[in-house]
Amino acid sequence: MPPSDQRTPHTLNTTDSNFRSGFVSIIGRPNVGKSTLLNKILGQKIAITTSKPQTTRNRILGIHNLEKGQILFLDTPGIHRGKGRLNRFMVDQAISACSDVDLILFLVEANDPLGGGDDFILDLISKGGSPVVLLINKIDLVPRPALLALIDAYAKKFSFRAIIPISGLKGDGVDTLPGIILDLLPEGPRYYPEDMITDLPERFIVGEMIREQVLKQTRDEVPYGVAVTVESFEEKPEKNLIVIGAVIRVDRDSHKSILLGKGGAMIRSIGKAARIDIERLLGHRVFLELFVKVEKNWTDSERLLKELGYQ
Repeated sequence: MPPSDQRTPHTLNTTDSNFRSGFVSIIGRPNVGKSTLLNKILGQKIAITTSKPQTTRNRILGIHNLEKGQILFLDTPGIHRGKGRLNRFMVDQAISACSDVDLILFLVEANDPLGGGDDFILDLISKGGSPVVLLINKIDLVPRPALLALIDAYAKKFSFRAIIPISGLKGDGVDTLPGIILDLLPEGPRYYPEDMITDLPERFIVGEMIREQVLKQTRDEVPYGVAVTVESFEEKPEKNLIVIGAVIRVDRDSHKSILLGKGGAMIRSIGKAARIDIERLLGHRVFLELFVKVEKNWTDSERLLKELGYQ
């Protein structure tokens, strides 16, 4: 868990006794906008977003620096009653992020009534003991009376430190959110240098950006069983170029055919769109070469999940 593993090794000195810092988990059901919100707060894309549930698979650290503090956000996979090894890994990632943190942000959708999935999460966080802020996202999609009724329903269910309506996509309420969060954090040190925005390796983010384009461009044709590994990452400073080779793994032969497309059109389109995002991230020209490999039933294989980092 990040608080126990990361607080001491990365702690930096700060001379300001009023400096605040802490770990803040963003949790919620699948596809409620957790990654979109994190990217909006950071002002930079480190977590991929699609319209598909369970897009986020790993716990992602986003570092937000303020004049008087440092907020360490943990973006998590959606909490759901998952079946299969990969689903269980994702849910375990999210649940572990609810313990031993300084604050939990529980994100829900304004246009979705309180239901069994939300009750499950409320029961989970009630056992952790961390303070909780309820964020009601997508407020632009509902009339004010419906929003007020939803706020009342949640307030009767749990004692939140605050209930804050926002729109992660449009940015409504997001600008003031870090200041509110910081006031709820304890005095503490700066854990990471001010120029860091995440502790994720560049290779990981690059692989996620490729996977994002696979999910976006193939839509429902290639649903869940996609994983990306960056096999090579070679910098060529004399050419201001980074040469990247990545393998896209799917669990069916038919999905490989869809990913390649007629005459290779689909894989070229995926590569072109991913390259634009990767160049923006790395600040260099990128030559991106993609390969597609079939690994049947990898989402339920203990060996393959371990090799792909999902263990």
